[in-house]
Amino acid sequence: MRTKATRPETVGIILAGGRGERARPITLESADYIRSKALIPFVGRRLIEWVLDSCREQGIRRFYVVTHGLENRNQIKLLLGHGERYGVSITYSRSRFDRYNAGSAGATLHNLEQWDLQGRALVLPVDSLFDFDLKAMEASHDTHGALVTVASVARTPAEIAHKYGVMRTGETGLVRGFVEKPGLTELGELFPRTVRDPRTTLPTNAGMYLVDCGRLRLLAREPELFRQSHQRLDWGGDLLPWLVRHGHPVATHTIGRLGDLGNVPDYLDTVRLVLNGAYEQMNRLMDSPDDVDGRRWIHESSLQTKDDVTGTTLAQKIEQGSVVIGPGVRIGQDVEIGPGVRLESVDIGDGAEVREGSTLVRSTVGESAVVGGYAEIADSYLGPMAEVHSERARPARLERWSAIGDGAVLRPGSRFCGVTVYPRLKVPALTGLPARTELRNAEDILRWL
Repeated sequence: MRTKATRPETVGIILAGGRGERARPITLESADYIRSKALIPFVGRRLIEWVLDSCREQGIRRFYVVTHGLENRNQIKLLLGHGERYGVSITYSRSRFDRYNAGSAGATLHNLEQWDLQGRALVLPVDSLFDFDLKAMEASHDTHGALVTVASVARTPAEIAHKYGVMRTGETGLVRGFVEKPGLTELGELFPRTVRDPRTTLPTNAGMYLVDCGRLRLLAREPELFRQSHQRLDWGGDLLPWLVRHGHPVATHTIGRLGDLGNVPDYLDTVRLVLNGAYEQMNRLMDSPDDVDGRRWIHESSLQTKDDVTGTTLAQKIEQGSVVIGPGVRIGQDVEIGPGVRLESVDIGDGAEVREGSTLVRSTVGESAVVGGYAEIADSYLGPMAEVHSERARPARLERWSAIGDGAVLRPGSRFCGVTVYPRLKVPALTGLPARTELRNAEDILRWL
């Protein structure tokens, strides 16, 4: 009698050793202390917890985490342990091999050998959120007999230009080449159909890979690749082009969505999309919203918290109409919301305060942060324990990807547009700073006084 074939196990390899330079100040707890990208706060949890849950939901039970350095390793291990709380097993890269973790692909190859992995692995970074179907990706991988299957996201030329790399595929579905962050003119020359129809989509590398560990380990012993892996070897820029040039089968598989959390604008955009239901997998992983149609999550403790101006609870203010909560809003535990507050597409962490008359849209407020009265905040990030002081006569205004680091303090009347404030700085009321200004220390502040 024939028995049903057992589905081969896929393990997860999480690349968590990066420094998160692009995501500052989200990845900073102070000017000289880096928070691991894995521990970025995201919709009530740490990012790596969502990554574990999304993979575990699809059957992955063994994880291998590539870390780098004492702080990075300790921060992640203190949160995750060896996976007991999450119903999985977690193994970490050894510290003595940190010097070999040069580049994302180099780190992968060295640790495949260290962990003696032979089967199939899903390799993914920790600074992105993926909406994907692992079974469908595995089926595509097997159909093509691929060494590596690249998760891809279909994007239009306008979305791609100067931001994303494009993959060129043949009739068999295998990748024939890569184009690194082309402009619109180059895209039109390489893909004439995009000129005829700008809505045409092209496959872009999402940064997640399904790999055949045993075959990849054998290739890693090739002299050229071995040498590169001991210098610097990245997946997108180095290893994948090398594999294609040497005739090794690299396939592509389109996934539902990718959220890049590596910089403030993309982080905020991903939070907004998640809260508004655009990520099917997150819809399954998150608690059901209290208001399904409006997609609102409000912790019961916050509904019963009274503000110190009117002495009424948030539940009472919502019923009276003095607080308006639009779609896509999550309010954590023990949050104090004052009268006259307007919220839409906002994530508010535990213990935060939003004072009377303030308006927040498409923004995040970290745990125990304070938003003063009559503040106007749009498309901005406030880190844990940040304080934005504001008054009716001197309201604070933050917009267009402003980011206030952990514990930073702004005085009333501050007006920032695309300004970054590093953690723990005390900033006087400043206006007129150019977009992309970074206030990293007291000397930076003095230049603008």
